Amino acid sequence: MRIAKVIGKVTLSNREANMPAGSLLIAEVLDRSMLGDNPAKQRKSPMPESLVVFDHLGAGVGQTIAVSEGAEATMPFRPRSVPLDAYCAAILDTIQILEN
Repeated sequence: MRIAKVIGKVTLSNREANMPAGSLLIAEVLDRSMLGDNPAKQRKSPMPESLVVFDHLGAGVGQTIAVSEGAEATMPFRPRSVPLDAYCAAILDTIQILEN
């Protein structure tokens, strides 16, 4: 599972029949140096490969989310087969990193 910031939404005109109801978000994966509220540490532009994440929790632009990827992204829908590679597993309110 990775931590990401929602930077946008995807709008579809058509979707695959097995796709569950929900929305698609564009998310930028955060690394440890980018966590927190310091704007100087934020990227100036999206990373080269932002994620498209399926969401049915209602995450919005600017929120921090936990993302499951690969086969784990489809687990909430088992035994149904769904065409997902990234899933918003949680909307995170706070993140605390303890320094050693």
